[in-house]
Parts: sequence; C-alpha cells; structure tokens
Amino acid sequence: MATAIEFNHVSKQYRLGLVSTRTLSHDLNRWWVVNVLGKEDPYLKIGSVNDRSKKADSEYVWALKDIDFKVEQGDVIGIIGRNGAGKSTLLKLLSKVTGPTTGTIKAKGRIGSLLEVGTGFHPEMTGRENIYLNGAILGMTKAEISRKLDEIIDFSGCERYIDTPVKRYSSGMTVRLGFAVAAFLEPEILVVDEVLAVGDAEFQKKAIGKMQDVSQGEGRTVLFVSHNMASIQQLCRHGILLKNGMVEKVGDVGDVVDYYLGGMKTVNDFNRSGNGCVRIRDLRMSSATVTLGDDLEIEVDLEAVKDIEMVDISFDIKDEVGAQIAHVTNYDDKYSIPYMRKGEKKTVNCRIKNINLAPGCYTSHIWIGNPYTTYDNILSCIRFRVTQNELFIKRITPYDSYSKVVLQSEWK
Repeated sequence: MATAIEFNHVSKQYRLGLVSTRTLSHDLNRWWVVNVLGKEDPYLKIGSVNDRSKKADSEYVWALKDIDFKVEQGDVIGIIGRNGAGKSTLLKLLSKVTGPTTGTIKAKGRIGSLLEVGTGFHPEMTGRENIYLNGAILGMTKAEISRKLDEIIDFSGCERYIDTPVKRYSSGMTVRLGFAVAAFLEPEILVVDEVLAVGDAEFQKKAIGKMQDVSQGEGRTVLFVSHNMASIQQLCRHGILLKNGMVEKVGDVGDVVDYYLGGMKTVNDFNRSGNGCVRIRDLRMSSATVTLGDDLEIEVDLEAVKDIEMVDISFDIKDEVGAQIAHVTNYDDKYSIPYMRKGEKKTVNCRIKNINLAPGCYTSHIWIGNPYTTYDNILSCIRFRVTQNELFIKRITPYDSYSKVVLQSEWK
C-alpha cells in the first residue's frame, strides 16, 4: 500500500515569550551561519523539552522533537496525548500552517484541514461564498464545487443561514460548515483537530460516521486528534501517543489507548486538596481496560501523617464529559479502616464487582477523610476503559447507547 504521509525526523522549535532571537546581532548571526556558511543553525543545539508543568531552563522550547513515522493511504490515525503534548502543532505542520524547524514532511494529495473554529473562513463572506473559496484553495473547479454544494449545505444543517456572513454564525454552526467543507470537497488527506467537541452530540455522531465513510468507503487518509478515547477507538485503526513533543508509542489504537490510560494512574500529576493528615502515596489498578461485566480492582497505599481514629475512602466514577455515574465507598459496604498511628502505612484494596458501564472511557477521583473533614482528595487520578463483551456487542456501542449503565432484562 502506498505511503500517504511521511514525517522524517521533524522538529519544531519556538522561542518563549518573544519573536526572533531578541537582538539584531543574533538574527544576523543565524542568517549568516545558515545561508552563507551553509552550517547548522546554532540555536537548534539549545532548547528544553516541551513540559508545560515545569519551569523552563532555556529560552527555547521544542514543541515537537524528532517526530518520525509513516501513514499508509486509507489509514485512520488517532493522535492522543495530554494538553501541550504537540498534537495540534503536528497537524499545523502537516497542513502547512507553519513549517518545521528541522526535518521534512511528505504528503501525497490535497489536504483538507479543520484545526480551529473558523479555520479558512472569511468572516465577511457568506457560507456559500466560503464553500467556493475553500474549494478553490484545494484546487477544485467551480463546477466540481457546485456538484458538491447541496450535500455540503445539507450535512452542515446551516441551509437557513448559508447566504449570511459567517461572522454572524455561532461557533457550533461554524464548525458544522467547516467540517462539511473539509469532508465533502474530496481531499485525499483529512486532518481534524479536537474542534469537533464544539458541536452538539448529534453532529459529533454524524461527523464520526462521515469520517468512517471517507476512510473505509472512499479510501482517503484521516488524522484525528481528540481527548475522547471512545471516539478515537471507534474511528481509528492505529494510534500515535505524543508526550512532551515526542512520540511515546505507535501501534494498534487499542494498545496505544491502554498504554496512555495506564500511564495516567499516578498521584503526583493531578491537583489535590485536603488537610494532609493522611496522604495517598500510590495507587494501582488491575487493568486500564475492563470488559463489560468484569471486576475492577484498585489498590491504594495510604500513610498517616498524624494519629487518626477514622479513615473513610471513596471513588467517584465519571464519564468523559464529567457527569458522575457511580459512587463507591467503604462506608456503604460496612468496612472500616482501622486506627492509624503517625507514620503508619496501609494498603487498601477495593474490588468493584460486575462493571455494568456502557463501553467507553471513564475517570475516577479518590477521596479519603471522615464525615467532618477531608484528608486527601485527588481529581481524575484514575482512567480506565470499558469494552464490549459478547452478550452486548450487538446492542451497545459507545455512541449508540441510550445510557451509561447497562441493565440486563428478560422478556416473555
């Protein structure tokens, strides 16, 4: 199969806070060394890793560092990672919004991009005029665009406002029209950032379905960035995990998502609150992926900072939009955690039986305290994925379920 996209040791460097190298002498030196002497840019030898949570030790930062991978024609790639990992920068380089500092990018065919709300739209022009403008940018003739016009307008659901200037559109309407333009004007490569999150649930479902049609039925290549692991797994065959501007893992989308979710089971990377009388030192899960109906086991290591007579612990399970689905606490199960002396350490094991959550991705935060105060509370420190089992594989999918809870029933 032919290669559609190829990243060859691509890096992108930015200067923090300022444009250029601050002084004219630095800019002249850079120009002289690179363009006249034909040597490597001296400023490429410096720069810190792109870790947004730590103080910079250099004036330069590598938004992307040594990105090297290939994408086959017709493949659907999900690009995941935390905020600031370099996902959007990678798509902007591919879309030629900006250029790489080092390395080369090869792409075969026209690229249709939806990177931000309003990308490629002129606010003073109507929706109809912007469709023709974007088609012309992609190299299509007016006749070709006209043949697709009705489909684009119908898919976007913006027919009533199609002759209204785009500046009067809501963000949701702009995303709808932008995606319709990008998908229907037949680019060989479709690049979609997490901007789809702006759309409503009905449109997101339509967009996912259209991207599946584009890749499977029409053989076009799709690169999709999202924080929604359920949509990534539903749409994509392969995944790329970025961390601090570098490729952490490439492979089957299920393996990459499991690796990503498993790597987020830490207690130091998240905001925490509480008086600190008892601290959560570590936690472990039996697996980052649970089959619907199976058990999930969580172990939590506790350490008392002072003498404590009562310790309660609870887990709040939430879906990807933050809605609380379930609450588990030792108090409800009539289990008491014994008296803890200062410096004493204990490991608490909780087995959540028969996970009957609809397939998708979930988070949980851990709370420990007593009825009157909080000792330690860590938000979203556990992430796990629920997958389908044979019993429900035909009736439940992440986007077709009517509920986040799966109930078994018997009919006569």
